[in-house]
Amino acid sequence: MGFFSFAGRVLFASVFLLSAYLEFNEFGVDGGPAAKAFTPKFNQFKDHVMTFSGFPVPEVEVKHIIAASIALKGVGGLLFILSSSFGAYLLLLQLLVVTPIMCDFYNFDKDKQESIQLLVKFTQNLALVGALLYFLAMKNLIPKRQPKKKGGFKAKAQ
Repeated sequence: MGFFSFAGRVLFASVFLLSAYLEFNEFGVDGGPAAKAFTPKFNQFKDHVMTFSGFPVPEVEVKHIIAASIALKGVGGLLFILSSSFGAYLLLLQLLVVTPIMCDFYNFDKDKQESIQLLVKFTQNLALVGALLYFLAMKNLIPKRQPKKKGGFKAKAQ
């Protein structure tokens, strides 16, 4: 059972690690293609937040958001392989922040192909969130191992 658990964690984390590796290699000075794809969606997200909440969104450079996302995926993926709850929380944080911004199917007409593709990516990310929540719940349900008592039978005093 231990091997299958480890193999499952490695396969699950490979999604995040491969993504972080590819984004890191393409990062460059300006954040690379990830920043180019993220910038218009982030600006639209900021406009929605300011319109509906009335609160201004602080100015943040997109390349810093992309760098933080790469770090969360890389560190979180490695810690998740080691069965760390902290790694699962890092991956969960990355998904919860990036998914509503990048998978903005709600900004498109539902009949357009782009909307359908974004909805598929959104549901895939929801499945990843669900798997991480399941991992965290199971991790908290399993009792910590109790240390074995040393020694054998005690002789009765007479």
